[in-house]
Amino acid sequence: MKKFRILSLATFLFIVWFAARTLCAQSLDYVVEKDVAVPMRDGAVLRADVLRPKNNGSFPVLVYRTPYGKEFALQDYTTFRHAVERGYAVVVEDVRGRYSSGGNFVAYQQEGHDGYDTIEWAASQPWSNGAVGTFGLSYPGAVQWLAAVENPPHLKAMVPAMTFSTPQNFFYAGGTWDMSWIDWIWNNMAPDVRIKRHMAGPKTLDEAVVAWKDVGPKAVRELPLASLAELQEIAPYYYEWLRHPVDDPWWEWSELRDKYDHVNAAVLNFSAWYDDNYGPEGATTNFAGLLKARASQRDPRTQLILGPWVHGVDSTAKTKSGEREFGPTAAIAYDEVVLRWLDHYVRGVDNGVEKEKPVRYFVMGDKQWHNADSWPPPAKPISYYLGPPQSQQSPETNAKTLYNSHGEAKGFSSFLSDPADPVTNPYASSGGHDYREFANRKDVLTFDSPPLDHDMEVTGPIHAEVFLSCDCRDMDLWISLLDVAPDGTAFNLMSPGLGVVRASYRDVKRGRQLLKPGEIYELRLENLITSNVFLKGHRIRAQIFGSFFPDFSRNLQTGELEATSAKMQKATIRILHDDQHTSRVILPVVER
Repeated sequence: MKKFRILSLATFLFIVWFAARTLCAQSLDYVVEKDVAVPMRDGAVLRADVLRPKNNGSFPVLVYRTPYGKEFALQDYTTFRHAVERGYAVVVEDVRGRYSSGGNFVAYQQEGHDGYDTIEWAASQPWSNGAVGTFGLSYPGAVQWLAAVENPPHLKAMVPAMTFSTPQNFFYAGGTWDMSWIDWIWNNMAPDVRIKRHMAGPKTLDEAVVAWKDVGPKAVRELPLASLAELQEIAPYYYEWLRHPVDDPWWEWSELRDKYDHVNAAVLNFSAWYDDNYGPEGATTNFAGLLKARASQRDPRTQLILGPWVHGVDSTAKTKSGEREFGPTAAIAYDEVVLRWLDHYVRGVDNGVEKEKPVRYFVMGDKQWHNADSWPPPAKPISYYLGPPQSQQSPETNAKTLYNSHGEAKGFSSFLSDPADPVTNPYASSGGHDYREFANRKDVLTFDSPPLDHDMEVTGPIHAEVFLSCDCRDMDLWISLLDVAPDGTAFNLMSPGLGVVRASYRDVKRGRQLLKPGEIYELRLENLITSNVFLKGHRIRAQIFGSFFPDFSRNLQTGELEATSAKMQKATIRILHDDQHTSRVILPVVER
C-alpha cells in the first residue's frame, strides 16, 4: 500500500510538472510538439518531441535518441534549446520500448534500423529541409554509430561523444566482462520496466540508487554471472549477452571497426582520459578508421577531441576529475563544440571548422590543450623495463624498479592472485585518484622509475609486453600506469579496463586458448592510452595485478568462464624480467 501511494504521488507530481512545461513551451520562441509518432519499418511506433522555430519554413534537423527518457533529457540539457535558436528543428526520441515509445527494448541491438528509420523520417517531414545531423553522449552516442553504419542517405553529420568502437572493449574489456552493466540496468533501465509491467521494486532512479546499496554488493559477487536473479525479468538481453563470449561472431552487429567505409557523415569524435574505458579507445579508433576509409578525400570530414574529464556531459564544464585538478582551461562549452560542427556540415555555415587542426587533446600535468595534425602526435617510443628493486629506489619498501635499460633486468617477480579475495577498487567514482596504497598490497607488483630529472610528456597509445607463467589454466593480466609525485601521491592516468588482457584471449582472433601451467607466455597490451606530463622529480609507476573488482569480472583461474561457473582457485603468477624475457612498458614520449 505504501508503494502505491508513493507511485501515485510521483505520478501526480509528474503530471503537474508536464502541464507546467507545456504551458511554458507555448510562451517560448519555438514550437514544441509532444509525443509525435515515428513509424518504424516493422510497424512499431516510437514517440518523439519535436522542437522547431515558430516561423514557417523548412529547417535542418537534429536527431537525439535516448533510452533515459526524452522528458528528462529536455529537462537536463540545454543543447536542444540552443539548437533551435540557431535555426534547427530538433527531434528528441525515446528509443524502442522505453518510456513513451512502443515495441520491446533490447539494448543496442535495435538501434541501427530504428536510427536509420528515424533519420529518414525526420528528413521527410514538411518542416525539414532534408539535411539531418545527430548528437549525444554515451548510449545517445552509440545509437548514432549503429545508425550511421546503415548509411541513411540524409545523415550529413554527427557528434557521437564518449562511446565505443568494438564490443571487445565495450561489453568486454580485454576478455573480462564489464560488471557495470549490472548497475546500469538496475539504476537506469529497470525502473521504467517495473512501471510498465506493474512489477515490485524501485520505480525511479533515486529509489533504485538507494536500493542498490543493499542489492549491489551481493549482485556483483554472484557466480556464475548468468545466475543473477535480480535482472532476469527486467533485462533478458543481459543474459543473452552473457551467452556469447568475446570471440563469438554473434557480436558482429555491434562491431564498427570493419564498417567505416559505410559511413558518409562528417564525424566529430569526442572523449576524455577519464571517460569509461571504451571512450578514448573508441574515439581514437573510430577517428583513425574514418581517416583510412576517406584517404582519397580532400576533406575527410572527421576530427578528434580528447579532454581530461570523466564520463558525462556535465563533466565537460568542470576542471576537476576525481581528485585531480586541471585548471580553468580544462572546461569547454559542450553545446558550442557540438553545434559548431553541425552548423558547418548540416547547415552549411562557413565557420572555418574544416580548416582547423583535426586533433585537439588536453595534456594532463601540463594542464594545456594541444592541437595536432594527426593522432597520435609524433613521439619517440621509450622502453621502461621491469626489474628487481634498486637500493633506495623508492619510498615503498616493496617497490621494484622500472629501468630504462634492459641490461638491468634480471630474475622474476611473483604474486598470488585469489579471485575469492580480488584486488578491489577503493573508489566508487571515476577520475584521477590516489592509488598509493596499492603499493602495499602483496597481490600487486609495483615498479617505479627513478625520479625524473626533467619534465617528460607521454601522449598516445602505450604498449606493454609481459612475459609470465602461471600454475593455472587462465588468468587476467592488469597493468596500471601512474604518476607518482614527490609526496607519494600516485594518480592513475586512465580509467580501468584499458590495461587488461585475459591470457586465454591473448589472441582473440584465434579464439580461446587456455594456458599450460608453468609454461612461459608473452602477453601484449595495446589499449592503454593517455596524455600526461610527468614533472621533474616525479616517478613513473607501473603496477601489475590479477583482478580489478567490482569494475570487471574475476577470472576464476580454473579455465572455466565466470558466466557459467563458480569454481575458483588461487594462482601464483610469475612475471619474468630476465635477459631472455624482457618485460617492458613502451611509452610514446613527445619532444618538448
